[in-house]
Amino acid sequence: MHASLSICSRHFVRQDSRAPLEARSILIYNRTSAPLTVSYSPELAAVYPRSNKECRMEPLRLMCVFAHPDDETLGTGPLLAKYAAEGVETTVVCATAGQRGWPADRPGNPGLEELGRIRAGELRAACAILGVHEVVLLDYMDGELDQAGPDRIIGELVTHLRRVRPQVVVTFGPDGAYGHPDHIAISQFTQAAAVCAADSRYAVPGALPPHRLAKLYYLVDAKAAVTAFREMFDGDIGMEIDGEMRRMVGWEDWMITTRVDAGAYWEQVWEAIRCHDTQVRDMIEAMAAVPVDQHRRLMGIQTLYRAYSLVNGGRQVETDLFAGIAQPKETV
Repeated sequence: MHASLSICSRHFVRQDSRAPLEARSILIYNRTSAPLTVSYSPELAAVYPRSNKECRMEPLRLMCVFAHPDDETLGTGPLLAKYAAEGVETTVVCATAGQRGWPADRPGNPGLEELGRIRAGELRAACAILGVHEVVLLDYMDGELDQAGPDRIIGELVTHLRRVRPQVVVTFGPDGAYGHPDHIAISQFTQAAAVCAADSRYAVPGALPPHRLAKLYYLVDAKAAVTAFREMFDGDIGMEIDGEMRRMVGWEDWMITTRVDAGAYWEQVWEAIRCHDTQVRDMIEAMAAVPVDQHRRLMGIQTLYRAYSLVNGGRQVETDLFAGIAQPKETV
């Protein structure tokens, strides 16, 4: 029997294309139940098209969940620009307004409330340049995210996961890039929210249906990239926490599951970085002195660790966050 396979929403529909029209049957494959055979009828033929060209596909959606304004651009700016340009619906969730992100050696700190307002504006401006579909700003205090009540913040993240329904989510790794407590906290909360969002027993306001992610990624830095950053800025990337210096150390190459080439979007990313003047002015000045081709080499390849996937696996390094998700236009 020759059959054509159409993929529509969450069902796989198989039709016998060689049988006479009146004798054809339609098999509806649901991921959670056995196939159901239905005799041909014009009504069903209208509902289940014979090819994917007639089928409305689920839009691809990417959500990045971070702690502060600038995390989205310095961390995933190339990814956001690339996927937005390819038609993916991108969402950035930022847990704080970065109210404490003023360098200690720079005069003129406007204070927590005003700085938060300024940095929120920088976030929105940068995301607009990157083509981000939606920006969600939560109301937690910069520097205190690790003290947030888990029930509240996980519930908020679950609400946005169920509302937006992304297939892919990116957040910090368990090391928080360089040990930043806010980064570590948002990574943990995001992972918990991914589990809870899929659980029908986990209730949130609005009665939104459960949502199961296909893939969750950690944003990570390869050791070679960390070395290049140190050479460019003549120093380590880190911070002192509880009397101990925490530094970015980088991930071994064999640990990196995913490398996405987004170097073609570097000029767009550079423009977005420049929006974050209050936090990274010194970095912007240092990078301005470096040739653009070095920028591309340094930040054009985005490296990630696939924390979990329901659609693919193996040792082969991915080059696309949606590998295993993006459905073919036609399968015969």
